Amino acid sequence: MDKNLSYGSDYKYIPTTSIGSGVGISVLPDIYSYTVQIVNICFVGNEDHFVLVDAGMPGSAEEIIATTEERFGQGSKPKAIILTHGHFDHVGAIVELIKHWEVPVYAHELELPYLTGKKKYPEPDSTVEGGMVAKMSPIFPNEPISLGDNVEALPSDGTVSQMPGFRWIHTPGHTEGHVSFFRDQDKTLIVGDAFVTVKQEYLYKVLTQEKEISGPPRYLTTDWESARKSVQNLQTLTPNVAVTGHGLPMSGEELSTSLQVLVNEFDKIALPDYGKYIN
Repeated sequence: MDKNLSYGSDYKYIPTTSIGSGVGISVLPDIYSYTVQIVNICFVGNEDHFVLVDAGMPGSAEEIIATTEERFGQGSKPKAIILTHGHFDHVGAIVELIKHWEVPVYAHELELPYLTGKKKYPEPDSTVEGGMVAKMSPIFPNEPISLGDNVEALPSDGTVSQMPGFRWIHTPGHTEGHVSFFRDQDKTLIVGDAFVTVKQEYLYKVLTQEKEISGPPRYLTTDWESARKSVQNLQTLTPNVAVTGHGLPMSGEELSTSLQVLVNEFDKIALPDYGKYIN
């Protein structure tokens, strides 16, 4: 294990917390979504074999370790940490988790430069049409973290290491190497931020977790044409249940109807009227 791990120079605690923070939801017997402040992490599997999808907000390592042990038993640890992407709110505790658990991390190969200190994400767009969270976005960390050789590319054949039954789907737009995970057997979708179920730009809606399907968080999305295609691709899978990076899980008719509306009205629902990444 490479011990030379670090966050970017702008890494810091972000003081925003929703009413859902600290709440876990058993979406399925082997799918557990847990909210860390304003973002969801997801445990996939059972106490004999499980993985962690995404790694929460800055400063949340102790909470994530405690939640893991509460669910799976004292001293338990995942077989791996699998990342949908590398934005600060999805890798906020990863350095401490790697050091504590000594487990490998997997992400899409296009995301690796942002996770190995080579490349920083584009600046958040605080000019984007939206609410107070969008206005706060300049304080969000975007410098690259460095995980050294602890992070590997997801297998090119679409399988997901240590996540049997799931395949990864490249869903770019929010980031270059953003991925979602799909289990064909029961049509379970772990979305990441390709679409979310809360209007993530609006502080009131974030804090109250008002349920509403939306495109990826606007202030960190840089390629809207790819984001549109990613939503279209996910909708064609006709998922039965979706666990998103922000907001509450969605399932059944509510999910299928909402996704269809999002595809049909992507420009109106997801696309900002203005912002520096709008062509």
